[in-house]
Formats: sequence, structure tokens, C-alpha cells
Amino acid sequence: MLRVSKLTDYATVVMTCLAESADEVLSAQLLAERARLEAPTVSKVLKQLAGAGLVDSWRGANGGYRLAREPRAISVADIVTAMEGPIGMTECCAHSGLCDHESHCGVRVNWQRISDAIRTALEGVTLADMLVSAPKRSVGIALRVAIA
Repeated sequence: MLRVSKLTDYATVVMTCLAESADEVLSAQLLAERARLEAPTVSKVLKQLAGAGLVDSWRGANGGYRLAREPRAISVADIVTAMEGPIGMTECCAHSGLCDHESHCGVRVNWQRISDAIRTALEGVTLADMLVSAPKRSVGIALRVAIA
């Protein structure tokens, strides 16, 4: 199964909480409460996000965290990359030259196409988009009625 790590998932939740209050500086503790996550986990996530330049941090009594850019200028790809590194389905998609089979691999080109599609999809969703609830889909079954 392909999936992002729990920390990356938590990072999107924390970033969404920051985006909801984009003009405020929020403490790690308050973010943990809003995200309903453990404070040490939120602190770990915030440290990585700050290191990647996605959040700004301030120390002290009134310190905390705030988005480094507008929510519409931060993509889900930015968050995934901050937490997990380059986006790639296989090692050679993320870092070329690390595989002994790269020069004669018959599937590398297709894995690269798949990685590019996923990267493009993640780049196409911003933090501002994550704030908007998905439209509710009706779950219905189309019925055919025969009239005799």
C-alpha cells in the first residue's frame, strides 16, 4: 500500500490549523490542542516544517509558529517534501545514480512517469484547498423503471 507516513499526515493537519489562523502566532501546545495530537508529536512536526521554511517560529513567552507564506502559496507537495524528502515512487525516481540497474532498467521510465503524475497532483493542491471541505457526494443507485 502506498501512503504517506503518520508524521506527514499530522504535518498536513498542523499546517491546516495554522492556515485557519494565518495571521496569528500559535504555540505548539495550542496547535496540539486544535489538531487533537500529542504535544511532543506536534513539536517534532513543527521543527521539520520550520527547517523546510514552511513555518516561521518565535521563541519566548509570546512565541509560537505561523505560516511562512500564504496558504495558497504552500502545496501539499511542499509539506510532503518537507517531511519525507523528494517525491518519488522508487529510489531512482527521487535520486538518480543510486541503483546499479539504472542504466539498463526497463521500468524506470514508467516509474518516473508515475512519480511525476503524483508530484503534479500534490503540487496542484494547496493548503488553502485543504481548508475547504470536500463536496458531499450523494450515494445513490440509478434505478431503471420499466413501464409496461
